[in-house]
Amino acid sequence: MQYNVYGIGNALLDIQYDVDYDFLTKNQLAKGLMSYVTHNEQEAILEKLGRNNVRQISSGGSVANSMVVMSQFGAKCFFSCRIANDSAGDEYYQDMKNAKLNSNFDNTQRPEGFTGRCIVKVTPDADRTMSTYLGTSIELCEDQLNLEALTQSEYLYIEGYLTTSPSAMKAVKKAISVAKENNVKIAITLSDPDIVTHFRAQFHELIDQGVDLIFCNEKEAMDFTETNNLQEAEEKLKQYTKTFVVTIGPRGSIVFDGQRLITVTATEEQPIDTLGAGDMYAGAFLYAITNGYSWENAGRLANLTSSKVVTMFGPRVSKAHTEELVKTLSAILTEAA
Repeated sequence: MQYNVYGIGNALLDIQYDVDYDFLTKNQLAKGLMSYVTHNEQEAILEKLGRNNVRQISSGGSVANSMVVMSQFGAKCFFSCRIANDSAGDEYYQDMKNAKLNSNFDNTQRPEGFTGRCIVKVTPDADRTMSTYLGTSIELCEDQLNLEALTQSEYLYIEGYLTTSPSAMKAVKKAISVAKENNVKIAITLSDPDIVTHFRAQFHELIDQGVDLIFCNEKEAMDFTETNNLQEAEEKLKQYTKTFVVTIGPRGSIVFDGQRLITVTATEEQPIDTLGAGDMYAGAFLYAITNGYSWENAGRLANLTSSKVVTMFGPRVSKAHTEELVKTLSAILTEAA
């Protein structure tokens, strides 16, 4: 295999601000959720936040964040996305190259337009509320697929947010078809509770074809399966996928390896920013299961990684952090032996 993971997702420039709870209330922003906005609506939010009060700007997008951390751990990855031929697109593309992440734009000219942006409002409890303008990402389509790279990958990893775009749905369906024809395993993240609720039919169009791995948090699991508790959700998820992972916040995660449910406890950390925790978990987990780790130890590395990212500002851990996290897990396993 040339690649451990082939990912497809939105490419967004993350712009982060600290806000108080009143800001969310006054602007009718649903705390802790991601909402899609128009370019003008996003500009209005930026004006209220103050353009000189930006805490951090970084390239992002859910699967993009996961792909970058996989690459930092040492996995070989390919990411399909859509970015524009603008300054934000320049910054985004350079960030991918710095992370040694191959992409569909390595040999293709970027289109005119605006690269997508995500305005992230972080409240004092470290929760984040996002206002997303997809920009040119909304037009992601089959043209952005590199089918040769896909057929040379162990896993196809799909971003659940793509269910909101008809052209992206066509691209994902094509990718799933090619993956199945070439024995490439299929993983998908449910992405966000609000997306699961409003685009459940689209999720079923993809997942009902049969997938190998679902990533979700506790609420997403219950919303997708339309159940009232986690135990019911776990049993119903088994009808849709061979394996799954449910993150359960500070309690850690539940890993189903196809035969047994494994509860993996989290390390105790004081969060200052939860942005990227789920993305880091998925990235670390996919790196681990495609590089010889057991599923339980993959969950341990993923928990360590997501626990690390919530102690800092920004959606991703660094290359130095990934090296430290592998050493930490090795020490834990040696001590337990």
